[in-house]
Amino acid sequence: MGLSASVLAIDAGNSKTDVAVVAADGEVLATARGGAFRPPAVGVERAVDALADAVTRAFDAAGVTAVDHVSACLANADLPVEEEQLAAALHARAWGGSVEVRNDTFAVLRAGVDEPLGVAVVCGAGVNCVGMRPDGRTARFPAIGRISGDWGGGWGLAEEALWHAARAEDGRGEPTELARTLPAHFGLDSMYALIEALHLRRVEPVRRHELTPVLFATAAGGDPLARSVVDRQADEVVAMATVALTRLDLLAEPAPVLLGGSVLAARHPQLDERIRELLAARAPKAVPRVVTARPVLGAVLLGLDQVAAAPGARERAREHFTA
Repeated sequence: MGLSASVLAIDAGNSKTDVAVVAADGEVLATARGGAFRPPAVGVERAVDALADAVTRAFDAAGVTAVDHVSACLANADLPVEEEQLAAALHARAWGGSVEVRNDTFAVLRAGVDEPLGVAVVCGAGVNCVGMRPDGRTARFPAIGRISGDWGGGWGLAEEALWHAARAEDGRGEPTELARTLPAHFGLDSMYALIEALHLRRVEPVRRHELTPVLFATAAGGDPLARSVVDRQADEVVAMATVALTRLDLLAEPAPVLLGGSVLAARHPQLDERIRELLAARAPKAVPRVVTARPVLGAVLLGLDQVAAAPGARERAREHFTA
């Protein structure tokens, strides 16, 4: 189908999905947005069903029924076996002649670089890190929680703040302003009241993520314990980035370290400055920067990397998503 429709790019996250249909010359023919992509919660087939509505709308807008290649960057595709299962499920939909599935962290990385070279750390609800080189070599982590050695992310930071605040109030731990600021966020006067409200679901558990900004605000106010939690998150980010750089033999040459996800994109001064300070010590040639482009751009570029893209196609696609 020539330049009419070469790539279907999918960036599917825990809260929303973005899709784009792109020609081989980089023209974005159509885009659409869909809902959450959560195979662990609903199963692979139902999760892919959730993608179908957005894909159908994008295909209809572009005037096509299929493309040459599907480039899908998906949340919860944390292990190669999960990527294989999801790729098989997408291939069965006959949306494209070929299918490549990657973890959605690769979309953040590719969106932030001109060529597939560098490392990305994403800190949103959770935390993950990937790296890649133009020769196809990659570095990655399982990133499925504490059992794979992970710590932090927005959800983890909120849990850590609650833990310290509870222990501060009842005397088991160090004093911290978190014992006041966390319950105050929900209009409550004590950690006991907040613990009770969370346990009895008067405050829905999903609202715990609201406490991450409270942690950062308390740290910015000078609270030593809150500041120590933020510093630990910076250390985790740099530890992952440094390991990925080492695995890809990139420590000895200038290489971008892209920072993405809601926690890192917020540019909290303490976290941002501490990450840069630690990177300068552990990976002096690393070039850190925050990615603000929409991750679906990364899925587009990864797709164009796999097809016979026309000269200037990547630049044209980037202009569309960064304009």
